[in-house]
Amino acid sequence: MIQKKPLLLSFFLSASLGAGTLFTQPAEAANWLAVQMVSPPKAPLFTVSGFIEPTIWAQNGTVASAVGETPHINLIAPGFSQSTTAGIMRARIMFRGNLNHHISYFFGGEFGNNGFTHIRKGYQPGLIDGHVTFSYIPGARVEVGLIRTPGALGAIEGVFAYNYVLSPTMRLQLLNQHMIQGNSNYIIRPNAKHSYLVPGAANLGTSGYRNPGIMVGDWFRSGHWETSYYAMLGMYGTVAAGNQSGAPMEAVRLQEAYVLSGKGPFRSDIQGGIWYQHARPRLLGHGYDMNRYGVDASYSQGYMHPWGRMLRFSYVHGSGWIFAPAPFNETPAIAKKAPLYNSQIYPGIANKAWGYMVEGGLFFTKNIEMTLRYDLYNRLPNDPAQNRIFKDFAVGLQYHFTPKTKIMAGYYFRTLDVPHPNDVSSSVASSVDNLFAMQAIISF
Repeated sequence: MIQKKPLLLSFFLSASLGAGTLFTQPAEAANWLAVQMVSPPKAPLFTVSGFIEPTIWAQNGTVASAVGETPHINLIAPGFSQSTTAGIMRARIMFRGNLNHHISYFFGGEFGNNGFTHIRKGYQPGLIDGHVTFSYIPGARVEVGLIRTPGALGAIEGVFAYNYVLSPTMRLQLLNQHMIQGNSNYIIRPNAKHSYLVPGAANLGTSGYRNPGIMVGDWFRSGHWETSYYAMLGMYGTVAAGNQSGAPMEAVRLQEAYVLSGKGPFRSDIQGGIWYQHARPRLLGHGYDMNRYGVDASYSQGYMHPWGRMLRFSYVHGSGWIFAPAPFNETPAIAKKAPLYNSQIYPGIANKAWGYMVEGGLFFTKNIEMTLRYDLYNRLPNDPAQNRIFKDFAVGLQYHFTPKTKIMAGYYFRTLDVPHPNDVSSSVASSVDNLFAMQAIISF
């Protein structure tokens, strides 16, 4: 087994930023899905808000010696052209309000440079949220449109709850994997294995954890206890790329919380949840089962208070439709090695992947918070030749100006294990860089 832990970057960046916010948090929201499902009861007919996330990334850009090229893991997504750069990772404007006491709406456009807006190798901003919620039926709020799909806690939270610039690998690859165009003109079978190459022109970007459909859900309080449920029927596909092939999907989440104090998305509580997703995306005219399920638990107390603390755990398991991103850019040196510069999809239900994340945080003052995170993603353990194990240990530091405006810095110690290596995979594993990233979330 190969295990590589690269040298630390001799790179230091510093920044200072002050910002206010006019974006008031919902005062009576129960949890993150509730925050995004409905507007506060006293919200007006129309409100505008948004945020931008300027980001700096820095790593060595080490070359994989067996190929003579820098692998994607050492380059910055989504363009994979540089190892050290700066840009706007997310830029979003949102419109929401209450048409009456029973009808709430929420629409949001994404304009940043990320996996959601990187479609068919090009930049394409798009609608990332778009739904209307009807609350006429007691105990069953009905949401229709482009919906944040019930799933893992980290996937249903808003970006204001994120503690790191980089999300856990297991969540990105299993839950926010790239959509692909199931047209035979773009997808080719490389060999006798049950996997298919995905050229860049067939890559439709990520879904941002959203899918079109209809969801029923609600939350119920009894003293300190709160029970929430969400059940969705929809289509698996990204609206931004027009990929609405009719592939069905279902998703459910059940969540229990003990509220310690406070209201809104930054309250103090202990909560746990279980969830399940199923879809049948199509490839070359055939539908394949895709299953995702998991559990999570969290404890948060004293947000933006001295000695406020947080603990979180999440486990995700997947079977069928496992996506493996391309290891390299297409260059003359590897032009004849298509599996290296094309992503691959493993659609059969026998294909597996799983991962977990554990995280902790502590406020030293009202504004300064330190966080630690470890995440592991084990991709295709059923296929020894393609098995890859990604391990990341992240150290983060945040300065909170307000609950929704802050600056984050993080250092990521990254390891790639290849249980059954060949020359290329061994070289890639040995070249993996650590990464430093800094980001501001500025709300308006």
